[in-house]
Amino acid sequence: MYINAIDLVAVGMKTAQFILSFSILVVLHELGHFIPARLFKTRVEKFYLFFNPGFSLWKKKIGETEYGIGWIPFGGYVKISGMIDESMDKDQLKTAPEDWELRSKPAYQRLIVMLGGVIVNILLAIVIFIGLSWVYGDDNLPAKNVTYGFHVNDIAKSIGLKEGDKILTIDQKEIEDIGTIEATLVLSNPKTIQVQRGDSLFDLTIPSNLSTTLAANKKAATNPFIVPRIPIIIDSVGKSAVTMDGGLFLKGDTLIAINQKEVKYRLDFENIKKKYADSIVTVTLLRGADTINVKAFINGSGQLGVFLRVPTNLFATVHKEFNFFQAIPFGIKKTYTTLDNYIQGIKQIFTGKVNPNDSLGSLISIGNTFPSFWDWERFWTLTGVFSIILAFMNVLPIPALDGGHALFILFEMITGRKPSDKFMEYAQITGMIIMFGLMFYALGLDFWRLFK
Repeated sequence: MYINAIDLVAVGMKTAQFILSFSILVVLHELGHFIPARLFKTRVEKFYLFFNPGFSLWKKKIGETEYGIGWIPFGGYVKISGMIDESMDKDQLKTAPEDWELRSKPAYQRLIVMLGGVIVNILLAIVIFIGLSWVYGDDNLPAKNVTYGFHVNDIAKSIGLKEGDKILTIDQKEIEDIGTIEATLVLSNPKTIQVQRGDSLFDLTIPSNLSTTLAANKKAATNPFIVPRIPIIIDSVGKSAVTMDGGLFLKGDTLIAINQKEVKYRLDFENIKKKYADSIVTVTLLRGADTINVKAFINGSGQLGVFLRVPTNLFATVHKEFNFFQAIPFGIKKTYTTLDNYIQGIKQIFTGKVNPNDSLGSLISIGNTFPSFWDWERFWTLTGVFSIILAFMNVLPIPALDGGHALFILFEMITGRKPSDKFMEYAQITGMIIMFGLMFYALGLDFWRLFK
């Protein structure tokens, strides 16, 4: 019952962060269409967060525009007069164009209106990454500073890595941040990894199918390719810690065993303590030069009630501080790098190196990327990443998307011939079939993974 309550809290936290992030992205994206439309004196009939077929959760008309919240959380829309869009309102096209309709505006104005959402999403990502750099700085852990080597999963073992190996370089290039190792292996198609094992230095050849295998790893979040080995050093003792027979946990103690079973590193500790949930155990500690045993209670959720020293206090991490003006170019670079990584990932799918069934996901997958506790730095980082993804997806030249509308306007500007209203109607229907098909396919994959 206690564990179920913890799970519900975690799901609630993830859901709340996802809804807030998604709402920010959708509202600002639609404002990117709304503002230039109004500047060009075009009537905007509706401005909605989420879709509202049949009814709305909330709506209010202000001036010529109805603002509202729909009940299907797949996005949002603005209904601009004189345009075939998600509403499929064709009646307005049966009459001659009015001055306040989009179809009566010059092509360049229509193009700006169509691309406004994408532009806002890119600008939002830049602003977010600038703000994150300014407030939090940038922390990296170079691979050469991982003192105790890495834990490795079965995929890593299959290419020749062993527990405790130190990964020094990839294709002889230094790894400035260990958080980029797996992405580099998937996206950059490197050939070799340089490894230190004890006193030996050698190269490991990376198999050509490694990127496919990594992308197909369903347990990447709980069983990553590699993770640093971290000694179990107590940083502080919480009020929930329960010890017996006068034993005490002290700051600086190093935990080395539970019930006489050796436990040297944090990941081993997290795994073994779950086996002793809701029971009394003997914890062996190294305190200075002494080895002592303390009887303690591990609660139902597998916690001892102690807080452990974080990696930034154990390893030589590289922290960079930025003033506001220094954060601007760094934030722009971060936006470009994130976009480039996403494009490289898409290329992996289209070149067959990654199975789309392993990579595609719906709102369930997106929501699950948020942490199970409220973390503003992580929240804004993910919002920035998703803003870039939203911009990229919307600029694709698919009918019904902003990129599809922009493509037809560019065709008109180049050829001088405007596609007919009937053509635009059929194009919109085709695009919507494609988009809803992809959305339901991705949703089906997520449900399949959940049940599987």
